[in-house]
Amino acid sequence: MSAQAPWLDPVEARAWRGVVTVLQLLPLALDRQLQADAGLTHADYAVLAVLSDAPDGVLRMSALATGTGTSQSRLSHAVRRLEERGWVERRRCDDDGRGALAALTAAGRAVLAAAAPGHVAEVRRRVLEPLSREQVAALADAAGALAEHLLATVPVDPPRAGRPASS
Repeated sequence: MSAQAPWLDPVEARAWRGVVTVLQLLPLALDRQLQADAGLTHADYAVLAVLSDAPDGVLRMSALATGTGTSQSRLSHAVRRLEERGWVERRRCDDDGRGALAALTAAGRAVLAAAAPGHVAEVRRRVLEPLSREQVAALADAAGALAEHLLATVPVDPPRAGRPASS
């Protein structure tokens, strides 16, 4: 990257300031709603939701980390907390002795089912209702393009000393 990066033009600056505000306030609003209504963090909800979409509610821990956009270390702590509550269980991977699986329990599925209506209502209230149908479609396109780019270019787990970065 050059030492003299061009400044953002007014439209780019407005877009960037809006993204920053959303990135700061939306997780806070979603966490508050989930904590108040279901005793969950948004990160915990994401783990349960991604597992619920997996075949039989089971995923390799590495795939779950990718699906939730979190590091293996952070995911491991989240899964441990969910295990303590009886909502997820960790299993050994039969295919690979080093691999670990996370499995959604019946209790975890019930917690997710109870939390989902309030969470969806909060998402609708905070993100979708302020926008027209055309703006929602444009948001879907823009967010999808950004997500695809970030998933392809940002390693979730930073390299550790002595270990090459994964791609």
